[in-house]
Amino acid sequence: MRSFLPRSRRLKILLTRLAPPVILCGTLGGCFSLGPMELTHDHLAYSRALGDTQKREMLLNIVRIRYADPPTFLDTTQVIAGYQMNRTMNGGFYAYPHGVGSYLFGGGSASLQENPTFTYQPEAGQQYAENVVRPIAPVVIMPLSLGGLPIDSLLRLTAQSIDGLSNVRGLGAGPNGGGSLKFYLLLHDLRQLQVRGAMTIRISTDAPKNTAKGDDAKPDDSKSDKPQSEHAYLVLPATSEPDLATIQAEVRRLLHLDPKSEEAEIVYGPYPKVPGQIAVLTRSMFAILSQIAYETNVPEADVIKGRTLQTISPVGIETRPDVVIHSGKTVPKDVYAGVEYRHQWFWIEDTDFQSKLAFTMIQILAALAATSHSAGAVITIPAG
Repeated sequence: MRSFLPRSRRLKILLTRLAPPVILCGTLGGCFSLGPMELTHDHLAYSRALGDTQKREMLLNIVRIRYADPPTFLDTTQVIAGYQMNRTMNGGFYAYPHGVGSYLFGGGSASLQENPTFTYQPEAGQQYAENVVRPIAPVVIMPLSLGGLPIDSLLRLTAQSIDGLSNVRGLGAGPNGGGSLKFYLLLHDLRQLQVRGAMTIRISTDAPKNTAKGDDAKPDDSKSDKPQSEHAYLVLPATSEPDLATIQAEVRRLLHLDPKSEEAEIVYGPYPKVPGQIAVLTRSMFAILSQIAYETNVPEADVIKGRTLQTISPVGIETRPDVVIHSGKTVPKDVYAGVEYRHQWFWIEDTDFQSKLAFTMIQILAALAATSHSAGAVITIPAG
């Protein structure tokens, strides 16, 4: 004897069976865009990955120089993130006569594939000479202090000498690198003036004020894509505070400036060409990295075996290295940057803000020094 369900009851059962396949079909077959969702996530993810990779590459090159290996720079010129989404679905309806039963069925699947492609280009030839070997012009370096970067750290990294006062050298200058105490006293005074607003840098495209008649002006023997059109000036404005006036007077004395001068042009070279100028013999990126390299802590056994030289000890008021790089068999957790080199780890502590700031300066300087380079990294994320 057949049992008949009420119409309302049968409709409710049918909708219950039909709902999951309908929802699945809507998910698989509906129109939606994958691109915007992936752009939000991947733009930041690839940016972080590139930044971390550049930090580790810079640190590795410092360690390589420490052990007399040549530094290698690899530009990431292109990043292509390709995505492919495959969707399938199937379904059907079975109906049996004589009330045996009827039902609707369905199924589906989806898969997402990511195929990133990275393009690298090593720096070589003219590009390597421009970006790594040639000195960086003072007019490129000095504006960084206007953004709040400490001028003493900036000049310790980039200046080999200022008006004949010498910074430390990486090689061949003894255990203290041949640095002059007056060089560090000058940097200390400049930093004190910078902090209290009694010193600044002015960048101008005007003709230099200090030009002697009959002097054959030659372009700076420093890095530039074209003849220098900008000029940098050290400005020491008048102040009513006696202690600041005393520091300004000491800076003028160390730089051989007129006691009443408030402005002096900064030029490239070991000594000024004309009175009233400040000569800064700037370094190349290789020289900057070399100084950091020979201040790096290394295992004493490597020095004894002749694998590297003794660590250079800074002189002057600031006796710690600009970037403190530690070494050991294992690397601590949560470091700012760390690399492994010949079964030895080298790292910068994440809690060492001064080292992190100086290391950031080095990366900024490397970007500014790249007057000859290929196009920057292009990140392509398909939006379909």
